[in-house]
Amino acid sequence: MLFGWDLKSLWRKAHHKRYDALLRAGKLQDAVKSYQHMIDEITKADCLDWFNDFKQECSALCAANGEAAFAASDYDKAIDLYSMAIDLDSASDIFFASRSEAKSSKMLWEDALLDARKVTELNPSSHVGYRLSHSALRGAQHYEEAIEAFTIMLSKLDNAPEVQIRDLRRQYVCPLEAEDAIQRAVLIELSNAPLRLLNTSTGLLCDRAAQLNFFKTSPEYKELLSSITKRLDLQTERIKEVVAMHFRCVLLSHRWEKTEALLHHIQDKMVYELDGLGGTAKLQSFCKVARDAGYFWAWMDTCCIDKSNNAELGESVQSMFVWYRHSALTIVYLSDVPPSSQPGALASSVWNERGWTFQEFVAPKVVIFYQKDWSLYLDDRSLNHKESQAIMKELEGATGIDAQAMISFRPGMRDARQKLQWASKRVTTVQEDTAYSLFGIFDVHLPVIYGERKQSALGRLLQDIVSRSGDITCLDWVGQSSEFNSCLPADIISYATPPYSLPSLSEDEIQTAVSSLRNIVPVDSASQLYDLLENMNTPLFANCRLRLPCIVFRVTEVKRRSGRAAHSTYEVKADGLQGLLITTGKTLIQFSRARPIRQTFFLVRPWDRRLLGLPDFSEQLTFADEGESVGDWSESQSGLDDTDESSSNSPGEEELSVDLDVHSQSLRLMVHLGQAFSALLVAQQHVGEYKRVASDHNIIAQVKDPASIDIMNIRALDIL
Repeated sequence: MLFGWDLKSLWRKAHHKRYDALLRAGKLQDAVKSYQHMIDEITKADCLDWFNDFKQECSALCAANGEAAFAASDYDKAIDLYSMAIDLDSASDIFFASRSEAKSSKMLWEDALLDARKVTELNPSSHVGYRLSHSALRGAQHYEEAIEAFTIMLSKLDNAPEVQIRDLRRQYVCPLEAEDAIQRAVLIELSNAPLRLLNTSTGLLCDRAAQLNFFKTSPEYKELLSSITKRLDLQTERIKEVVAMHFRCVLLSHRWEKTEALLHHIQDKMVYELDGLGGTAKLQSFCKVARDAGYFWAWMDTCCIDKSNNAELGESVQSMFVWYRHSALTIVYLSDVPPSSQPGALASSVWNERGWTFQEFVAPKVVIFYQKDWSLYLDDRSLNHKESQAIMKELEGATGIDAQAMISFRPGMRDARQKLQWASKRVTTVQEDTAYSLFGIFDVHLPVIYGERKQSALGRLLQDIVSRSGDITCLDWVGQSSEFNSCLPADIISYATPPYSLPSLSEDEIQTAVSSLRNIVPVDSASQLYDLLENMNTPLFANCRLRLPCIVFRVTEVKRRSGRAAHSTYEVKADGLQGLLITTGKTLIQFSRARPIRQTFFLVRPWDRRLLGLPDFSEQLTFADEGESVGDWSESQSGLDDTDESSSNSPGEEELSVDLDVHSQSLRLMVHLGQAFSALLVAQQHVGEYKRVASDHNIIAQVKDPASIDIMNIRALDIL
């Protein structure tokens, strides 16, 4: 006391006003420093009420300013402000929680974890500390501990006394749900992968269970599992992306050598520890190349299929195209191309001649060629040799397949005859593989029956193509008939000869021909012919019997002209056709109108509905596969719009227009029927049954008079 004044009280009041002024001026840090200085000078008991009020107000301001800094992504400032709040009130779990989040945003994972654990210490019943621990542990890549913290967080939510806190649980998923979601994604991804895969890291051959177990032990899996916390996470593409990245697989395309590493050689063994001889050295090098390129999984046909298991072997043959199609990379190993080869070495490789390598190249999207010493062909270091013009041009010349067709190949029935021609000169060690190696090319699913022999396997394939697509171009071949059905070839080499192409007429030539027929051919007769052909059924092929819709011309004379002992050329005449020559290894009975025989022969024109100007059946199948109906396609091509009243004619004019259009279509068809065509020679066996007589060259026939409709004998023949 001095002169009755309480100086201590006056000093406190002055400081109080100073703190208040600093706070009001927004100088929070200066206010806190002054407060701390004052606390050092006096005891809290002297100003307990003011102390508590100031601490509460100041810490609240620090926290509020910290939140503003955090929202502005100024994490350093936020951390400083939260630290000031903690200095003022170290018993508040909220301040520690806020600072933990700010430190996590700065990726200060260990510091964030310390604050998160302090939150749990101050408020053990709260879920917040465990949520923050989960975040910090994930950032520090302690994934298993993060999952454990998250699991405890869920239990805290489940047992919270407050309803609103328990309701938060609905937005979260437990680790078991996340595991199920990941496993579903894995199974979907592996549905297009081989059954067994080589682990390039360990060198072990893994079945599905081993593949999944390896993934579950990987950092990628643990990171993914720890990141799936909310239900929305189950719907994201990230699960698919992580799974797809891990299970990227490299497949090998190669020619089998005399010694190859087989399944029993490597099962339960580490590939890298085997003696590096022959095929084992190739396998080891392949796995190393795949591993060094960053892939965990690889597949090689010699050792990854149990060929003693018929079910597995059949499934593998059926799935081979799909496996190569979905490979991340296909490596082509050219064992007969020496190091530092010059351009042209690839074209000379026997790899181009093998049956299975056809689909192994056209199916995958990314391909890289390696030489005998596992160096890159032509030292081409691009990521995809399918994008190399030099390499693709070389392959185009070697295989006869257009480069663009190899790059953008689509399996299916379309262009069946051309695909058969591409495969015609390729060879396989096992005779049935001539057909089986094409199952994926045509996207067919047929039983794999090793031991059935080549003609049966090829016959079943061609039968399925004709039955499903209605494509008659598969009947366009020269050579020897198959025992499966006489309309099919005994060997795929019969498709090496390009099919006969119809003469191409210009539109002016067609119009001229139509004009010449218009006054000769009766309208009704031409229209009836058109309607009859338009309503012809598709070819029906089942149980080795072909019902073929066609136009038939009765053979009236066969006369042997010349030929070697094994092959003879015959002069053949038929009703309505110009005379023609047929060369065949079959011995034909000679006859004429003057010297008839009991057996009936026909020259047959298989009906091709494309002559109507409509898509063939294989095209319709393709449209349907792509989700576009044939009806929609036809309507869109018609050029008519029912809603356009201005273009409509009166009823009489419309009928006249339709009649003229139908007549023109019919006459255009007759013009095409008058052109030369590739014919089949068939011989009657029993009543209503026929067999094709194979020839060494295309039988090119032509009608004598396109205007003679009465010679058009349209029917369906049953061919054995």
